[in-house]
Amino acid sequence: MIYLDLFLTFFKIGAFTFGGGYAMLPLIQEEVVSHKWLTLDQMIDFIAVSESTPGPFAVNISTYVGSQTGGFLGAFCSTAGITLPSFIIILIVAKFFIAFKESTAISGIMVGLRPCVIGLIASAVVGLINTVFFTGFSGIESALTVKFISSAVILISMSVLLIKKISPIIIILMSALVGIICGYAFGL
Repeated sequence: MIYLDLFLTFFKIGAFTFGGGYAMLPLIQEEVVSHKWLTLDQMIDFIAVSESTPGPFAVNISTYVGSQTGGFLGAFCSTAGITLPSFIIILIVAKFFIAFKESTAISGIMVGLRPCVIGLIASAVVGLINTVFFTGFSGIESALTVKFISSAVILISMSVLLIKKISPIIIILMSALVGIICGYAFGL
């Protein structure tokens, strides 16, 4: 039953990842690709779309996967699955806020989770860089293709803009514009 599978898969993702959408990315990628709900290329494309649309990344991608897999009901089940664990945890934290706030154990857990979250985000970034830049290339000659060069130019340009504290909206719009130009100019 696809609806239960979508709900339980995204419930597990929501329950066992800390640090928001980017920390969830490796688990989302593993689950979605292993269930064959999206290919890795489709996943990367949708990451770009979900980052440029309003709303949390995890909700956007779970809704999209559910919609692609099971229509409206699939979108509802996967979105409920990804959001329900956070809702339950927030209710528990709100009820016991003072005890959690003063707890040495909870403070220790949070200190221990921070490096883990950074590691998960770094893992997702390295995996995406590998897929975007190097999947499908064989040898040095093909690595210097238009796709690779245009992706590298966009990445470097956007990194410079981020360092210079340019608005993320401008960065997203400029990336889209450069991508459109390269697409038309080089038939990507």
